[in-house]
Amino acid sequence: MTEIALRVEMMCGGCVAAVKRVLDKMEGVESYDVSLEEKKVVVRGNITEEAVLAKVFKTGKATSLWQ
Repeated sequence: MTEIALRVEMMCGGCVAAVKRVLDKMEGVESYDVSLEEKKVVVRGNITEEAVLAKVFKTGKATSLWQ
C-alpha cells in the first residue's frame, strides 16, 4: 500500500467536501485523511502520486506533494 501526502489549498468545508468527493470515486483509494487546518491530504491505497495529484487538481484547488 502506498501513502501519499499532498498540500491542497483548501479554504472552507466546501473545499474539503470537494476533495473527499473526488477521492471517494477514485479507484485504488483505501483510505484518506483531510486536514483543513494544515491544508494536508494523506491518501492510502494502490495509487500513484501522478494519479492522485491529477484527481485532486480537478477540484480546482492548487495541489502539490507535501514537502
